[in-house]
Parts: sequence; structure tokens; C-alpha cells
Amino acid sequence: MTEAAAARRRAAALAGHTGDHAAALAALADEEPGVRATALGALDRLGRLDDAVLVAALTDDSATVRRRAAELAATRPGVPLLGLLDDADPSVVEVAAFACGEQGEAVAPEVVTRLADLATGHEDALVREAAVAALGAIGAPAGLGAILTATSDKATVRRRAVIALAPFDGPEVQAALERARSDRDWQVRQAAEDLLAE
Repeated sequence: MTEAAAARRRAAALAGHTGDHAAALAALADEEPGVRATALGALDRLGRLDDAVLVAALTDDSATVRRRAAELAATRPGVPLLGLLDDADPSVVEVAAFACGEQGEAVAPEVVTRLADLATGHEDALVREAAVAALGAIGAPAGLGAILTATSDKATVRRRAVIALAPFDGPEVQAALERARSDRDWQVRQAAEDLLAE
């Protein structure tokens, strides 16, 4: 980022703290992605971030802007995130999956289906972990199979999967927790012990 762009980014951030709605809105059209992403945060801080503006930002050319838009959509159940779950940038998909989990039960069934696919099939472990966590937060029965499958993934994903089993019950959940009690990773074992003790 050039010095001039960094100055514009600081100005956009400042607009969010000083109540300068016009400056924050104008920064959305900046050529520098970092400035546009900061403008989204400024508008949100001002309570002036319209859902339509946020939806438009979800399709920005820059992954930086799309990530920030997804993050802000976490508290806005009316903002659809399904498209971002297929983003070319794994870091965007990770944040979008997290945001879907924060939106909770408000997400559409097709979002749960896509999260389940990501939890079991995405090449990036951070995406798989975020998708598993989202499925646990949503608690939809359609996501249980993917969470159970994720209990056999790498350690970080297994930990998240065990925790994601919390809203579910049934014999297969019980069996997965019992298996996790003897996992080679102590954090997986501890998570299972904690859930079994409840």
C-alpha cells in the first residue's frame, strides 16, 4: 500500500470515529482494497452500513474486501453468504463459514449443505475447521454427519468437531465422544471428557 493509500485508509477509519458518514461512504469507492474494507468498518461503527452495501461488497474484486464484508455479515442474518462459501480464496471461505455460524439458525438449508461439504472435503484445514464450528453453532440435524466425519480429521479439526457435537445427542454422537476420549491429542480428549461429564 502506498503512503497516499495508507493516509486514505486512516482517514476512512477516522470517519468511523468522528461521525463523518459522507467520508466513510466516499471511501467505499476508493481504488485501494484496504481503504474500501476500512470504509465498511467505519460505516458499521456509525450504524450506517446498509445491507445492500454489504451485499455488494461480498462480490468485490478484492479478497480483502470480501473477507471484511463476510465478517460484518456475521451479525446480519439477512445478508446471504452462500456465494462466498465457494470463493476462490480460502481465507474468504473461512471467514464466510464463521459468519454463517454466527448467523445461526437463520441460515438457509442450502448453507448447511454447503458447510457440510466444506467440513469434509475442502483442502484447507482452516476452512474445514470453520465449517465444522459453524455446523455446531447452527445445530441443524443435516450437519451432524459432516461433524461426525470431521472427528477423524487432523487434530485441530477433530477438536472443533468434538465441541461441535454439543447440541446433538443420540447413539452415534455418544460413540464419537467415547472414541474421542482416547484420541492421541489431549485437547480432543479433554473436549470429549467435558461433554460426557455434562
